[in-house]
Amino acid sequence: MKRRKGYADGPFGQIHYQEAGSGLPLLLLHQSPSSSEMFEAAYQPLAERGIRAIGVDTPGFGQSHVPDEQPWIPDYANAIRSVIDHLGLERTAVLGHHTGASIAAELAVMEPERVTRVVLNGAPLLTREEQAKWGEATSKRVESGPKADGSHLMDMWNRRVHFTPGWTNLRAMHWGVVQMLIAGETARYGHAAAFAHDLSEPLRKMTQPTLVFTNTGDDIYEVCKRVNKLRPDFDYAELEGGTHDIIDEQPGEWTRIVADFVLKD
Repeated sequence: MKRRKGYADGPFGQIHYQEAGSGLPLLLLHQSPSSSEMFEAAYQPLAERGIRAIGVDTPGFGQSHVPDEQPWIPDYANAIRSVIDHLGLERTAVLGHHTGASIAAELAVMEPERVTRVVLNGAPLLTREEQAKWGEATSKRVESGPKADGSHLMDMWNRRVHFTPGWTNLRAMHWGVVQMLIAGETARYGHAAAFAHDLSEPLRKMTQPTLVFTNTGDDIYEVCKRVNKLRPDFDYAELEGGTHDIIDEQPGEWTRIVADFVLKD
């Protein structure tokens, strides 16, 4: 299935999106550092379920323009709102993975009427200690840039392998590294925003039916499960095993759970 692509004007420049299918709109917000390509295995099966799957490259990632300075999660959510305006969506469901989950939660609070359902896939509900520790590590990370011998490419590969224990999907690993390279020197923006964000604030304010979705092999599996303690009224689903590349690893089951939830009457 050929996906349709386009650009919306946003606060940081143009925002790239790609979509497949027709029917109920579902915005797909990626993890960091990645792009809407992380949903490649899900576009067609979602479309076959009658869903208009719309993947968005958050500013600074994929084919979207890079912000001039560090954006924060509310800034990203406001940028995604520009895509909703551009597409003329009166009502839409939203799914976010990791950093995307934080953005989705903020967007749901910003747009309580237009955002109808929310899927928080691997939501990073961090403690203040984790925010400080992970944020400090991100601030100290320096992208070395290209090297004449090409060793920077293996450095990127080895870094992603290190942070994806138990990985099995070569396509996901390859494209994950490609997206890191595309993001370049500002790849840290996404994680910096996610680690500085107090996800508990929008979670307490959300009024939409919401699914907390995770998998036991995700690196923040236990972190995500905290959401249900804060909001026991939210639905919950988990898959066995996998990594943060779960969409490529288990596309059929992942799509089934997402589609069943967003298509509920």
